[in-house]
Amino acid sequence: MFGRNKAPLLGIDISSSVVKVLELSHKAGKYTVEAYAAEPLPLNAVIEGRIENRDEVAGAIKRAVKRSGTKAKEAAVAVSANSAITKVISYPASLSNKELEDQIMMEAETLIPYPLDEVRLDFEVLGPSSIDVDVVEVLLAASRSENVDARTEVLEKAGMIPKIVDVEAYTMENAFSLISEQLVNNGQGLTVAVVDIGANMTTLHVLVDGKIVFTREQTFGGNILTEAIERHYGLSYQEAGRAKKENNLPDDYGLKVLEPFKRSMTTTLTRALQFFFSASAQYQSIDHIVLSGGCASIQGVDAMIAEETGTSTSIANPFSDMTIGRRVSIQSLSNDSPSMLIACGLAMRNFD
Repeated sequence: MFGRNKAPLLGIDISSSVVKVLELSHKAGKYTVEAYAAEPLPLNAVIEGRIENRDEVAGAIKRAVKRSGTKAKEAAVAVSANSAITKVISYPASLSNKELEDQIMMEAETLIPYPLDEVRLDFEVLGPSSIDVDVVEVLLAASRSENVDARTEVLEKAGMIPKIVDVEAYTMENAFSLISEQLVNNGQGLTVAVVDIGANMTTLHVLVDGKIVFTREQTFGGNILTEAIERHYGLSYQEAGRAKKENNLPDDYGLKVLEPFKRSMTTTLTRALQFFFSASAQYQSIDHIVLSGGCASIQGVDAMIAEETGTSTSIANPFSDMTIGRRVSIQSLSNDSPSMLIACGLAMRNFD
């Protein structure tokens, strides 16, 4: 979306609490992790997908890129799903590329609820319609210019060359191919819920045959756990975050603080699934749940969710079938793997 790329590039995931950079290579059908690093962001540098402090974010990107050891200069980033508008439109297959582009631009004013001079938009031909061979389906994606420009600016401030600005939902869909290999029949014929629980936001993606049919974001994340630690033990927010990360908390932490948070995670997920079922008469069951994001690694949460929902549940590991380059810390990458789907999907754009 919003760009085309043929040269190697670095996937850079800018979340509300951390910047993750990832470089992949691809040879003989197998991916290799060539470079990786994660760098924390100051509180409120990014709020609900909006970059509020561009200098802080650019500095974090620069530090992460340097620490990763990558030589790549070109980068791909993504805007959040709630800041993008996407629509699938049908057009006659007989149209030339130029005619198709002209037609889309003429209709864009009626399809996008903003003046066209205030948005960045792009389109991708998905292929022939499954209903009519004389029709092609086209994905139109648009986002407010300020969302796209903020991301390209922080890349440039960090010394990178922005080549692609994607949409997180489609980036995740791209990366899902790495997860589907671990599912029955490679995920074909399955309705799979990928639940990303980050620092501030939980995003539910439902995929059927590897394609997104539903996305919903809601405010809930690991910062709620940090605040609970802060209140329960009388720590500062920074002290609570550090203690959580270092697993340096009193013996009653699991029972008094962590278990209630895990139950809240489970309730948030089940309500999101109920919302999906109520919004879609076509789908009334989920075959498998994949947990991603920083909170996915909390011990026992996958078992709790599986028991509550009656649905098999796993933790995302997009690197399970990848070779790990010698510059990459296997332990660090393993610890962060559940939260690396967006970075993987961006890095994989190099091989479209």
